[in-house]
Amino acid sequence: MIKMSNFAVALAAELGLLTMAGCAHYQPQPLVPETTAVDIESRSLADVGLKQFLAANLHRELPVWPLAAWDFDALACAAFYFHPDLDVARARWGVVQAGQVTAGERPNPTVTLQPGRSSGVGPPWLLGLNFNIPIETAGKRGHRLTQARQLSDAARLNLATVAWQVRSRVRRSLLDLQAAREMERLLTQQQTIQTSLVKVLEDQLAAGGASQLEVSRARVAIETTPLAMVDAQQQAAEARAQLAAALGVSARALTGVNLVTDTDPPPPLPAPEVRRQALLNRADVLGALADYAAAQSALQLEIARQYPDVQLGPGYQLDQDENQWRLGFTATLPIFNQNQGAIAQATARRTEAATRFTALQARIVADIDRALATYHAVLVKTGAADALLARLRQQEDLTKAMIAAGEAAKPALLTVQLEYLTAHLARLDAQVKARLALAALEDAVQAPLTEVIQSNPRPTHSPSPVSAKP
Repeated sequence: MIKMSNFAVALAAELGLLTMAGCAHYQPQPLVPETTAVDIESRSLADVGLKQFLAANLHRELPVWPLAAWDFDALACAAFYFHPDLDVARARWGVVQAGQVTAGERPNPTVTLQPGRSSGVGPPWLLGLNFNIPIETAGKRGHRLTQARQLSDAARLNLATVAWQVRSRVRRSLLDLQAAREMERLLTQQQTIQTSLVKVLEDQLAAGGASQLEVSRARVAIETTPLAMVDAQQQAAEARAQLAAALGVSARALTGVNLVTDTDPPPPLPAPEVRRQALLNRADVLGALADYAAAQSALQLEIARQYPDVQLGPGYQLDQDENQWRLGFTATLPIFNQNQGAIAQATARRTEAATRFTALQARIVADIDRALATYHAVLVKTGAADALLARLRQQEDLTKAMIAAGEAAKPALLTVQLEYLTAHLARLDAQVKARLALAALEDAVQAPLTEVIQSNPRPTHSPSPVSAKP
């Protein structure tokens, strides 16, 4: 009898040792704000890891590093490499992926050791050893695994959505910088012409060929242009700062960097089928579908929980030199509730997920319609500005001919040139709004318009590197 009790104690001890052997150990990873701040400030577009990342994602060799000129594609990849929003999305995906391990775990059995002492006749010691083996029913583990996989898909697709948002901010910042640079260039030309006009009018005033009012007006005009140039320079500086933020680097990282702005003509508007592609294949649409599928699996899991799990409880007890073996069976009796509350909540969450999906599609339709309407309206304005520029160019040529024939003076030509630059500024404003409308349309489709048009159409998404940085 003593041997049997020693065996029971030894078995319990071995089970405890095996359990402890498989445990994970805590590894501290302190977060030092000074270190992270220095890391952010030290980010540079000359980073060697960034070179490898660009070469892998742009699919081309980079013999010169750092790049002599940074275009939009290179800047977008740099944002994918540096921007912390993508790190957060990757970390979130990692958390959800770890949830698949949790979902697949089976419940552990338990063991209970119950030593005791008897006051009766015979050996005073009692020993009890009980096991509890849980058995899940109704496919609960399979429902958990399915839900975890669907949540992982949603998190992965959210990473693609965040990547597109990062790309969009880079595009808009670069457009703002391009507009500010072009406005500064046109204002510089305008100031040069205004300076010449003031000088000519002052000479004419001295000769009695112009009035003091004409000279005063010209001087007032030339004094307002530097104010507009300051505004343009401020807009350019703000656009550079916004671009640095969109890249995930400090503004100092862009010092001395040659930024190449977009000079290509806008692509033609995509076919109407693109709207359907956006409604069916955007990353956030697919993510919302994955969320809905996870809500369905959660409902299936709660319905399965109506059926109680079973627990088998074999046990052994040494009592007064007698070995006693038992086999227990435990199950929860669904008398007072059948999990109706949890089922009702899961049903409501599924309905909520469905309404979120419908609301997302409605928002996509509204975004596409708004971007198209804005683009068409700006096209009309751009066409009117082009027509005005053509007429002013003809008037300039006519004025030059009249000056050559002695029928007009130089101030007339300078005035026409100033009107031409003013019309050019209006056309620049229309062009900027048109490019912003196209950018908004790309955001609504979540795909570069050139790729969508060339595919005519096919499901496509923005580059979204999901792996960690090199």
